[in-house]
Amino acid sequence: MKMNPIRILLLLFFSICTLTSFSQFRPEPINWTPEGNSFLFIREGNIVKINLETNNQTIIVNRNQLIPEGASQPLSFDIYSFSADNKSLLIFTNTAKVWRYHTRGDYWVLNLVSNQLTQLGKSLPPQSLMFAKISPDGKMAAYVSEHNLYEEDISTHEIRALTKDGTRKFINGTFDWVYEEEFGCRDGFRWSPDSKKIAFWQVDATKVRDYYMLNTTDSPYSRIIPVEYPKVGQSPSPVRIGIITVSDNAVKWMDVPGDPQEHYIPRMEWADNSSQLVLQQLNRKQNESKLFYCDINTGVAKNFYTETDKAFIDIKSRWNDDDPTGWDWIDHGKEFLWVSEKDGWRHIYLISRDGKETLVTNGNYDIDDIKCIDDKNGYVYFMASPNNATQLYLYRTKLDGKGALELLSPAELKGTHNYNISPGARFARHSFSNYKTFPVSEWISLPDGKPLDEENSIAKNMRVNENSNIEYFKVTTEDNITLDGWMVKPANFDSTKKYPVVFYVYGEPASSTIADRYGAQDNPYRLFNGDMSNEGYFQISVDNRGTPSLRGSKWRKSIYGQIGRLNIHDQAMAAKKILEKPYFDKDRVAVWGWSGGGSSTLNLMFQYPEIYKTGISIAAVTNLLFYDNIYEERYMGLIPGNKENYILGSPIHYAKHLQGNLLFIHGTGDDNVQYDNAEELLNVLIQNNKQFQFMPFPNRTHSLSEGEGTRKFLSTLYTDYLRKNCPPGARPR
Repeated sequence: MKMNPIRILLLLFFSICTLTSFSQFRPEPINWTPEGNSFLFIREGNIVKINLETNNQTIIVNRNQLIPEGASQPLSFDIYSFSADNKSLLIFTNTAKVWRYHTRGDYWVLNLVSNQLTQLGKSLPPQSLMFAKISPDGKMAAYVSEHNLYEEDISTHEIRALTKDGTRKFINGTFDWVYEEEFGCRDGFRWSPDSKKIAFWQVDATKVRDYYMLNTTDSPYSRIIPVEYPKVGQSPSPVRIGIITVSDNAVKWMDVPGDPQEHYIPRMEWADNSSQLVLQQLNRKQNESKLFYCDINTGVAKNFYTETDKAFIDIKSRWNDDDPTGWDWIDHGKEFLWVSEKDGWRHIYLISRDGKETLVTNGNYDIDDIKCIDDKNGYVYFMASPNNATQLYLYRTKLDGKGALELLSPAELKGTHNYNISPGARFARHSFSNYKTFPVSEWISLPDGKPLDEENSIAKNMRVNENSNIEYFKVTTEDNITLDGWMVKPANFDSTKKYPVVFYVYGEPASSTIADRYGAQDNPYRLFNGDMSNEGYFQISVDNRGTPSLRGSKWRKSIYGQIGRLNIHDQAMAAKKILEKPYFDKDRVAVWGWSGGGSSTLNLMFQYPEIYKTGISIAAVTNLLFYDNIYEERYMGLIPGNKENYILGSPIHYAKHLQGNLLFIHGTGDDNVQYDNAEELLNVLIQNNKQFQFMPFPNRTHSLSEGEGTRKFLSTLYTDYLRKNCPPGARPR
């Protein structure tokens, strides 16, 4: 029996959907075809196209075409792209991690005309190529290998180095650790539309001091692993933008004003033509953003748009699905879309080439991210939630700023929606869940939102967990601050008894823990080896001021200069108010968190020991002066002038006040929150004779995910410590 292709894809998407660290239901990216009525996916090694209008499925690349000469099996891959002329297929395989993501590996090109499969960069070290891209005219490929840019003729496979000065700390075409971590910058070069030039970043990290991690587990002798890591107070790595003429390797450097050690360039693209670049420059404080056009022949940079803020300015990765690449040009390059919080809300603006702006979205609400720009019909599609910051819905409005705000998500489905929209906004993959509705997806047409297959629609397949014991709530503190939160009640809850409470906390500007999505409450507690609800725990999380919730820029930027104080105060005051209920056992109150949440856990334990009796802190920043400059200086200000803020926000400043039970966990190979954070806190606790339990994980990174048995051990450690020091179960009042 032949299955409906859409039903096949429904099963496929359920198999690949994942929950992020905050349990957001988000399907994998869809590889749409340019016309927007079809998409591609990999099935059994074949690349298959499905037409959503006809339901026809076609194998456009057979797995047998992807068997290298001399091999018996086809290439294994997940990432691929087609050249603009559809004559070549580029495949990324044999990948390896560079810090967070698999961005290094091998690239192969399949000539779809001759059916010839060849490997790029064959004379270069294996698994060393990064960000390979076929030129717009389909003739050349460019890529990075070992910090240098290369170009390769696709027909002859002649390889030519475009730069030759790259080293570990002098980087062409990609980025250093901190640009990648804090700006999401990884792919550092762009082909010109006419295929004659390549624009690229060059990062000079030679003056940035290395942090030396120590690998003591892989051989009898320890091995030093240096990481170029600019901590708070260190100047940024100088960055400049160059234009390489591919025919002769000539490089022209753009003359961007200002001291390169006092600003950042987080974004750069071709300005919808082959004669200009457009780039964004942030000052070191990250509260002034300037946009420049750069003439590629003279190098002259002209500032045409400037924005300032008393606190900080977010970049594109905050409002475009964590992707800082691309520049959203419309109307044949006459205008582009930009997002700003200048009026107190995160809104979309239309910016003309000469810098004149038009407000596109209007009202007392924030957009979350832009999903699609339908230039042809004059609409922009975006996520927002004007009435509930814990939820998300799809809206659209006219690009000229004169249209009404149109809700496209079904109004009756309260919770979190997500959409992957086709070019031209004709079709979309729509997913939905809320705290008690299981994740479910459907294919729909737009803008009407009608399912393409009624039998596999959300309406027909929605399942509700009738046994959910989750509640969303608001709590108003004694400071008259109203915060969102959720709680999971113990199974068989009896209000005449009292129960232990475990608070999950993050609390910093990078993320929020409160979202009305299915599983958002489970994920923080997956370390627990068992069922916390069945064992009789309350599980609670609260969203303090300063998180990126859709509650206006005043909410988000109130934390400026006050990390470790404002967020900690809000969390403690919320807990104090919540714990007024008689069924909470104030002698059994625990808190835990990871990374920034680990820092919050320590601060809560140290600053409010009368509330929190047990804490589990994982991978915490213990001294704000030890973290990277881009993150901390964005939210805390520069040194000198603000050093006191760093001191008063750091857990080590309050460690002498520890009274309760503390389990402190850190990986010795953590390149993000480095191990000196752990040892600094250990020394302060030792100096003050504060007893605690410490667990270092040898050579593990920030995720503590490496090594056989690591997660099982961590789960057992977490669970046993919590059961011992914050015992589960109801007790008489």
